[in-house]
Amino acid sequence: MNPVGQPLQQRALSKRLIFTGIICLILFFTFQVLPSLLASTSEQETTVISKADALDKATSFATKELGYTADAQDEWSVVYQSDSSFYGYMSREKLLEDYNKKKLDQRYPYDVFQVSLLSPLGEKEMNLSIDLNMYTGEVVAFDRRAKSSSADLQGFGIQSVASDESSESSMTLEQMENLARPWLKKWGANPSKLQIEANSNNFGLVYSDSTIKVGESRLLYNFNFAEGEVSSFKAGFTAPNWHTSYVEEQTSLAKKLTLFGYGLPTLALGILALIYSILRRGHTSFARGAFLSTVHFIIMMVSTYNMVPVNSDPSTETQASAIILFVIYVLYSLLMSSLLYFSLVGGNGLWRKEEGLNPWPRAKEPGYGQYVLDSIRAGYIWAFILLGVQTIMFIILSYTLDNWSTTDASQSPYNMKYAWLLPIMAWLAGLSEEAIYRLFGIRMLKKLVRSTLAACLITSLIWALGHTLYPIYPVSSRPIELMVIGLLFSYVFLRYGFIAVMFSHVVFDSILMGATLIFMKESINVGAGIFAIVMPFLVGYIVYRFNPPQKPQQAEPLIFD
Repeated sequence: MNPVGQPLQQRALSKRLIFTGIICLILFFTFQVLPSLLASTSEQETTVISKADALDKATSFATKELGYTADAQDEWSVVYQSDSSFYGYMSREKLLEDYNKKKLDQRYPYDVFQVSLLSPLGEKEMNLSIDLNMYTGEVVAFDRRAKSSSADLQGFGIQSVASDESSESSMTLEQMENLARPWLKKWGANPSKLQIEANSNNFGLVYSDSTIKVGESRLLYNFNFAEGEVSSFKAGFTAPNWHTSYVEEQTSLAKKLTLFGYGLPTLALGILALIYSILRRGHTSFARGAFLSTVHFIIMMVSTYNMVPVNSDPSTETQASAIILFVIYVLYSLLMSSLLYFSLVGGNGLWRKEEGLNPWPRAKEPGYGQYVLDSIRAGYIWAFILLGVQTIMFIILSYTLDNWSTTDASQSPYNMKYAWLLPIMAWLAGLSEEAIYRLFGIRMLKKLVRSTLAACLITSLIWALGHTLYPIYPVSSRPIELMVIGLLFSYVFLRYGFIAVMFSHVVFDSILMGATLIFMKESINVGAGIFAIVMPFLVGYIVYRFNPPQKPQQAEPLIFD
């Protein structure tokens, strides 16, 4: 960082540092990108069908197999769903590769598009959902439920398979078998080679196939019945109870770590940022943080809107809940943007007053444009280094803690309104996290612990504990990984300043999110992924063009008498 009042000049990048960045980028590409590329070029189908195709295939199946008749009032939604429990079990036990090699993922996929219908016909609602393999488009499960009598079903176009039965409780095991047998044959299963599970009862029927196992999981065919017909069918595997219990315990631990290790300390930092913004007002400006905080709030609202799931339920309760959630999101966005604002103002004032350093130069300072451009270059090189370090951490943790990860449909770009907007979240992290935990947090904690290293350790730990709810287990592996990353971000901040570390964080996340979009293979997402990776440079270059280096004024000749 430059001393206050001195000309702006960013620290030069050494050839050794640039070479290290290139090596780390190659490392990241080799171990994190290349395996996905090889998988996409193998015989296994990895191209996801469009949601429009999924809807067409689902409605065609419903019409042909379930007796569905289209209605002008019908509303459909297509969402990505994942069996994160079973996927996590296979990931943990190293069963994924074998599962895919045997092509079990095609017949019993863990990733599906769920096409759901809700007919808004007052009290006579019919719920219908159909699961499709998101790569092949094959139907793999269905569920149809109705809040009406058997006679009313005719109005929805659903023909009863056994209309003489009026309720599940009156059905015998033989009658349920007769109803299930045609569906088993359609799915290519031989009913005579299946075993009926002991937990089958009058409300459902479960078959097992002892010849197909994945670890401790057996292949199960699950049937439910309503109004004398098969109301739902699904074939697949489930994770063992011990695995499910382990995940529940780890999730509970992650919530506690997030609340007490991240949430409360971050709130405390926010209060201190407000206090020190006032105390150091003579060394900072309350106007400077307004623009970035406003941009942050806008991005948060756009991101929130983009991630709110599409809900076709027109009921008053659902709409009211959606409005309440939206208000909560707005208030949360205002809180986080306010925290960013006071961290920018208070952090800048602390460094200028306590250390005599200029961590966040003003645009009007001489050399600002070139300083920003040089900071962008440093940001990219350090982002490459961080990606390589993260890759090494993944390898180390896989051998020491046997860490593993699973899927999370709630965070998937497939469930976003516009997947190509995913990379805007990289700017949220780069702006807020670097301002709160590096610009303000390090100097604030240094006042308390009297040590820069200890301050970096504490703020990195707080930041790391805020990421424990990601589906990575054991949850202790995530803070360990991010403690190392956080300390490197702290080093970049202390050595190059706020602008450089902000861009290094943005580039780091943009590359990861951009790669996610590129692997989705749709042209708009591929283009958005590439643009996301180069956008930080474009932003820096635009700032540079609007703040070009000033030509030095010609010195007046000295006159000697």
